[in-house]
Amino acid sequence: MNKTTLIAVVAAVAIVALIGFRLASNKEKIDEQKKPVVNVNTSIPVTVARAEEGAVSQQLVKTGSLIPFREANITATTAGKVTRVNFNLGTPVRQGQTLVELDNRLKELSLEATKLNIDKLKKDVTRYNNLLAGNATTEIQVNDTKFNYENAVNQAEQIQKQIQDANVKAPISGQIVQKSIEPGVYITVGSTLGKVLDVGRLKVQVQVNESDVYKLQKGQSVRVTADVFPGKVFTGQISYIAPQGSEEHNYPVEITIANANGLKAGTFVNVDFSQKSNQKTLQIPRLALVESVKNPYVYVVDNNVAKQRMIKIGRDFGDSIEVLSGLSAGDVVVTTGQLNLTDGKPVQITK
Repeated sequence: MNKTTLIAVVAAVAIVALIGFRLASNKEKIDEQKKPVVNVNTSIPVTVARAEEGAVSQQLVKTGSLIPFREANITATTAGKVTRVNFNLGTPVRQGQTLVELDNRLKELSLEATKLNIDKLKKDVTRYNNLLAGNATTEIQVNDTKFNYENAVNQAEQIQKQIQDANVKAPISGQIVQKSIEPGVYITVGSTLGKVLDVGRLKVQVQVNESDVYKLQKGQSVRVTADVFPGKVFTGQISYIAPQGSEEHNYPVEITIANANGLKAGTFVNVDFSQKSNQKTLQIPRLALVESVKNPYVYVVDNNVAKQRMIKIGRDFGDSIEVLSGLSAGDVVVTTGQLNLTDGKPVQITK
């Protein structure tokens, strides 16, 4: 190949390479122009609604757990060695019934000695009164004898009271549900020896809000049901309405069931007050809820910016849902467009 031909080939290759470079450069510019322009500050269109307080008209039903009408610990009032225990688990007892007996032999012997001394002093009083009538003794001697006699009588009464107190008695009528004592054990004052429950009657305490509690009256009859007895209705009576509510404006109300008829303490029950509740609650559209009811949150619009807000929800009313905490009346919540939102994202409210 001569020199002229070589120069021509090199020039041709150079021209082809230049053309290829220009084509590649032009393609990059075209591709760049085709890319969408992403603006991180683009506002997301959303629809919104306000959180508002609304009346909920529904049957006033509250839930709670049954508790014994009364319960009391069996407590020792004196120290001593236990000689006899007159109860077991499940034993029915009457108030005042002797449940635990202590060794009182020394007190009984002391009482017998004191009674003998009383008999002697009583005779001395009679004898000295007769002597005083005959001027055979002094009035001081008579008074001293009377004082000793009365002091001995008082001492006997104290010993008798100690013997009575040593025998532990049932504080209330009911059924033994706890036993923690056996014969031969030495107990001290204040020792808990067992527990008595009065389960002939049962109680349940529920919380009623301010707007409903004023409609209730002490002595009012209510319907009580339990899932363990489907279709069965028990009759209860309002026995207590608290005169003061909590910071959340809820008032404890106590219901007594006089005829438990198979119910047991600890059972979960529903209390139907047989009247409508007009309680006001904070509500939002159910569409505003993001995630599940177990981990609920919403987006609140503030100055055209979406802010994520965790909330606590209550009852489901269908299209709306009760908000217990996390929002205030008047807050603007997003109802559509939440899938495109993140915390702090600009939004545009559309109708």
